[in-house]
Amino acid sequence: MTQASLTRPKGDKRARTRAALLAAARELIREQGYERTTLDAVAKRAGMTSGAIYGNFKNREDLFMALTEVHWAPIKPVIRTGSSFAEKMRALSEATIAAIPERQDAAYGRLTGMAYALTHEQIRARVREVTAQNFAAGASWLRAVADEGGLPMPADLLVCVIHALTEGLLFQRFLTPELVPDEAFHAAFAALAGAPPGE
Repeated sequence: MTQASLTRPKGDKRARTRAALLAAARELIREQGYERTTLDAVAKRAGMTSGAIYGNFKNREDLFMALTEVHWAPIKPVIRTGSSFAEKMRALSEATIAAIPERQDAAYGRLTGMAYALTHEQIRARVREVTAQNFAAGASWLRAVADEGGLPMPADLLVCVIHALTEGLLFQRFLTPELVPDEAFHAAFAALAGAPPGE
């Protein structure tokens, strides 16, 4: 046993195993889509047994939901203290643009996973649950960052609008980057804040 293995936390091996499985799943989904990616194939690609999968994930859906949480996590802007709501929306548009490379790499998996969820109620229920949690956290954040002028609509509705706006802009950018410049992101979020696009 080496000194490094003696000092390495026990959870480190589990974290590395989990990361390797997620990386293998991501590669396979990129190559063949969500529907055709099996747990056996993920384990084989990661150089592990299927037992490694079940030691880290309950089932296929659990593995793929974890993949979404890692590669399609909610976008979190850096907010300057004392900034106006328009400035906060500008920070959100900038954070969305900054997320483009990572999201583009995960876009095919995201789309095939969404298509799968449309026809499989168990995974759709799980997506609904995770989305509801994210929406609740987002609405809470919006209430906390609202300035004296308040929000342009109730926070629960605004978070849904921001989510739809973000997803739409991102996927259109992936498909037709020349038609969806950064300015389109900035203008869309400025409009939500009731501000001119340049602000």
